[in-house]
Amino acid sequence: MALKRVVVTGLGAMTPIGNTVDAFWQNLIAGKSGAAPITLFDVSDFKTQFACEVKNFDPQDYFDRKEARKMDRFTQFGMVVADQAIADSRIVESNFDPDRIGVIWGSGIGGLDTFFEQTKSYFEAGNKPRFSPFFIPMMIADITPGQISMKHGFRGPNFTTVSACASATNALIDAMTYIQLGKADVIISGGSEAAITPPGMGGFNAMHALSTRNDSPETASRPFDKGRDGFVMGEGGACIILEEYEHAKKRGAKIYAEIAGGGMSADAYHLTAPHPDGLGAKNVMRNLLADANLSPTDVDYINVHGTSTPLGDIAETKAIKHIFGDHAYKLNISSTKSMTGHLLGAAGAVESIATILSVINDIVPPTINHFEDDPELDDKLNFTFNKAQKRVVNVAMSNTFGFGGHNASVVFKKAE
Repeated sequence: MALKRVVVTGLGAMTPIGNTVDAFWQNLIAGKSGAAPITLFDVSDFKTQFACEVKNFDPQDYFDRKEARKMDRFTQFGMVVADQAIADSRIVESNFDPDRIGVIWGSGIGGLDTFFEQTKSYFEAGNKPRFSPFFIPMMIADITPGQISMKHGFRGPNFTTVSACASATNALIDAMTYIQLGKADVIISGGSEAAITPPGMGGFNAMHALSTRNDSPETASRPFDKGRDGFVMGEGGACIILEEYEHAKKRGAKIYAEIAGGGMSADAYHLTAPHPDGLGAKNVMRNLLADANLSPTDVDYINVHGTSTPLGDIAETKAIKHIFGDHAYKLNISSTKSMTGHLLGAAGAVESIATILSVINDIVPPTINHFEDDPELDDKLNFTFNKAQKRVVNVAMSNTFGFGGHNASVVFKKAE
């Protein structure tokens, strides 16, 4: 059967550098860091005392008090960005079939703070079971698409993908596939995460995964810089409305870009470390290009996973050079995590929006905080260091890799 084309018709974002898509994009191309000392809890005894928090977020600006208390922060983010994207797409103003609209979401951890607070209350009460009746539905990672569907009446496919930091990208790939196969007309997709919590920061500190540059939070996320010492935790969410092309055309929808393909692979190597030769990263990009029927020379920009970890940045660079050959030196490469921090399971959604906007605007956002070249990397590659660059971007891809060796990539093209 001929696969249906899938396009992007709505966007929503709540990030550490902007609580709307426009604010996010303007701060992204301006090279603004979202890192600052943590305000959400007391970090006096933590190795890392900073993160990329969402700024000026008050749940009561979006929900009534009772409703807000029934949602973990990660679901609140998801609901807000879904509302933004749905309004942007104008899908509910169209003559739509609710049975043909689904919600496929990504979250790597889910309600971590809810789990922590409820467990803490249990022990503080002397091991007496005084749990909230909303504990389980607030905590489970799949609750966000459920909440979105209940609010808007969408009765199509509805679930959450969990693949660590590749979660939201896997959600986008699943959403695209369902539409390609004719199983839905529209999928509300994306991801949300809220892991800036005591167990979140403590757990990643115990793994030595986080930067400890407490004296300079805004320069701590340094992808591809010699002085990088780990990633910076981020939080927030993003939503992308995917729609079947003819369906979008028929209702006169605004089309931002076309999602042309998705790739997936596994490292099958280590719990947390990437394959040293970037084997999984090579395979996922190869699979992506094959799925999208693109050649390496078609790609103009890669929004890389680029977490600012010593091993990860090297492995991804090796993979890019292997897959793209001489064309690697004609690409723009950048890591927007240098500004947003790492949003874990939501990273793929936020970075896909950055990738889509680069295609629309012909601007590549920068990799900020580059101070010193790393001799283990190739300084002839264009990492778009420190300043955004203008260039024609017809095709751009976004890479995400997760603990457990999960790899997922998507590619976007200019809308025809």
